[in-house]
Amino acid sequence: MTEVLLEVRDLSTRIGGHWVHQGVDLTLSRGEVLALVGGSGSGKTTLLREIIGLQRPTQGEIRLFGETLFDDPRRQRRLRRRFGVLFQHGALFSAFSVYDNVAFPLRELKCLDEMTIRRLVMLKLEMVELLPRHARLMPAELSGGMIKRAALARALALEPELLLLDEPTAGLDPDRAERFIALIRTLDAELKLSVLFVSHDLATVAELASRVAVLADHRIVATGSLEALMQVEHPFVSRFFAPLKAHWRRGKGP
Repeated sequence: MTEVLLEVRDLSTRIGGHWVHQGVDLTLSRGEVLALVGGSGSGKTTLLREIIGLQRPTQGEIRLFGETLFDDPRRQRRLRRRFGVLFQHGALFSAFSVYDNVAFPLRELKCLDEMTIRRLVMLKLEMVELLPRHARLMPAELSGGMIKRAALARALALEPELLLLDEPTAGLDPDRAERFIALIRTLDAELKLSVLFVSHDLATVAELASRVAVLADHRIVATGSLEALMQVEHPFVSRFFAPLKAHWRRGKGP
């Protein structure tokens, strides 16, 4: 039986007088690459923040690796070591070099010597196709694509079982976006990652996702493969996947 790494049960989120989510259910199994899509303001990033423990939902349950996320602060800290997060704009520490950004979660463990940390940092930078000389650079000296790669190296520092990506190709031109997608696919194949990513970009979803969950009307209205979702008769689902459906009908495949 496939292991469920993430389970969201009957989750609702109220901010002020507005319900962002109402009764959201979502699961991610080991080995999956799950895309979470939805319109602007649908609550995709809010849900991701709740999954990683930065924000508590109004009601409902989130379980990571079979354990409840919010009950025990010590458990929450332990669970956070088992997943890595790539934030939309990288969220690199501006006062730290690339090297120190990637070293940060390793140093937080307080059990590794600096020689071991250096070896691991340089390995992670190589994995995301950054050169040793890039380790000395500050975030302000990096291009958008390099920021994404440095942030991805930091997300991979603790060899996570689960990788969470918020709009991984946002802000990148088409060529850089394509290269970054290719990098994630390579890492997924090599490291056997389980991935949840939030995206509004249909091309990114089509290239990366093995399954898609659609957030609309405050809840998950559909989940499944791209082929299955193109048959769903829901206004947002139909609009979102219409370009891909038209492409498929021309005989070029999904």
